[in-house]
Amino acid sequence: MTEHNKNIDQPVISWRFKGGIALFIFSIIIPLVGIPLVASLNMSATAVTAISGVLLVGAEVLGILAVAVMGKDGYVYVKQRIFKFLKPFAPSRTVERIRYNIGIFLFFVPLLFGWISIYVADYIPYFLDYPKAYAIGGDLLFLISLFVLGGDFWDKVRALFVYSDKVCSTVSENVSEKTGA
Repeated sequence: MTEHNKNIDQPVISWRFKGGIALFIFSIIIPLVGIPLVASLNMSATAVTAISGVLLVGAEVLGILAVAVMGKDGYVYVKQRIFKFLKPFAPSRTVERIRYNIGIFLFFVPLLFGWISIYVADYIPYFLDYPKAYAIGGDLLFLISLFVLGGDFWDKVRALFVYSDKVCSTVSENVSEKTGA
C-alpha cells in the first residue's frame, strides 16, 4: 500500500511531515515575535515598515513551503485537526426567533451608534475623552451579534452579494406556488 492510499486521518509521520509542521509553526511565530521586536528597535518608521513587510511575506512563503514539504496527506490531516478544534466555536446553524431578534438588535446597535454618535458626541458621557473604548466596544458587540445570529444569517448576507439568488419570504408561499393552491 502506498503512502497516498493510507487513511488521511493518520498520515505517515516522516521527516517531511515533521519538517512541514516546524515550518508552519515558524511561519506563525515570525510575525507574532518578529514584528513587535522590530517595532521596539530604535529605527525609522520606513525601516520598520519595510522589515515588517518582509517578515510578513516571508511568513506567507514559509506557510506555503510548509504545505509543500508535508504533502497533501499531511496538509489535509493538519487542516482537519485545526477545524476539529475550531468547530465548537462556530455559530449554530439555525437559531430560535428570540435569539435571532436579540442578534439583529446587537447587529444594528453599533452601526446606528457609529452613525449617530458624530452628531450627539457632546451628550454621550466620556465619548470625546475615550473614543477608542467606544469603538472597540461597538466592534465587539458587532462580532458577538454574528455568533448570536447563527450560520443561517451568513447565508442571508451572502445572498445580498449574489445576483442570481432569490428571496423566499415564507415556506407556505413556496408550498402554495408548487401545489397551485
